[in-house]
Amino acid sequence: MTAMSRAAVFHGAGKPLELATFPLPSLRSDEVLVEILCSTLCASDLHTYAGRRPAPVPSILGHEIIGRVVAHGGTIGTFDDARPLELGERITWTVAASCGRCFYCRHELPQKCETLFKYGHEPLERGCPLSGGLAEHCLLVEGTAILRVPAELPEASAAPANCATATVAAALRYAHLRGGESVLVQGAGMLGLTACAMASRAGASAVMVGDVDAKRLERAARFGATDTVLLAESSDALEQTVREQTAGRGVDVAFELSGSPAAIETGLGLLRTGGVYIWVGSVMPTRAISLSPETIVRRMLRIHGVHNYAAADLAVALRFLAETHTVYPFAELVGTTYPLEAAEAAFAAAARGDCLRVAVRPRP
Repeated sequence: MTAMSRAAVFHGAGKPLELATFPLPSLRSDEVLVEILCSTLCASDLHTYAGRRPAPVPSILGHEIIGRVVAHGGTIGTFDDARPLELGERITWTVAASCGRCFYCRHELPQKCETLFKYGHEPLERGCPLSGGLAEHCLLVEGTAILRVPAELPEASAAPANCATATVAAALRYAHLRGGESVLVQGAGMLGLTACAMASRAGASAVMVGDVDAKRLERAARFGATDTVLLAESSDALEQTVREQTAGRGVDVAFELSGSPAAIETGLGLLRTGGVYIWVGSVMPTRAISLSPETIVRRMLRIHGVHNYAAADLAVALRFLAETHTVYPFAELVGTTYPLEAAEAAFAAAARGDCLRVAVRPRP
């Protein structure tokens, strides 16, 4: 009898998820089959589910995943360790598989590979239906960078590593923090809180955070923020805080993690001359922003967009979480856990925003 795996299939915004069954695949020599232990719902999953961003259908959503190796096609090592994977090991993997040979892979942009395969974003008909987190199993294809999850790291803390944490690790890599910088974080969601913790850990002298949600700002102080500003109270409060903390110069580095065009326009005015602005949050269509080229030139500003990450960033993310999960309360950011049969309820809970992440455990 053929072994089977269940999955919650997404058919488009406004349509119910379908609990379907798929046969477990035969493995090629470079493939790994994992049993999914925990998958958390990312903000991009919510945008897709609600129809705010385009996505192929039908598909299996979910890409923040921790799994256990149940089968592999041959001797396969991990990204940062040549020891072969063994059955039963807990692993995570890059959100995308890349060929390693195309123009973008050769130019250090594997996340923009010309034949990119992205977990949680693939149509079922591409030939690999078990490719998302809302399933009992996931097939890891060639070109996926696999990493072991440290034994001391709880799954609730580790699940967002291969999206939120690794993306922030990439953002900090482009920011080139060396210690002593003043940092502005715009948005105190999962990305923003992670950025606070990573910037603080990197030695930032001040980590200022702005958000419209008072509850999120309360958390930010526990993740390394030195100053928090509730944007709903005053449009000038953030500028005042930045000026006070930087002797009027403006911040050395700003991270825009909310995706708000208005936040970007505000942030440009809060950078010091020669400052660096990292844009991460704008992952769905928005209005155009008002931008003065002369301002960028005369003030010698640097703007860098970051979308996803390279495998080395995921390795950094896992090391960071292993070292700091008892320092910063990452596990508390994951609220209620749902079984696969209740995936609809998981999305509803995530949309209410009571917590930053909702977990799905296919086999509680």
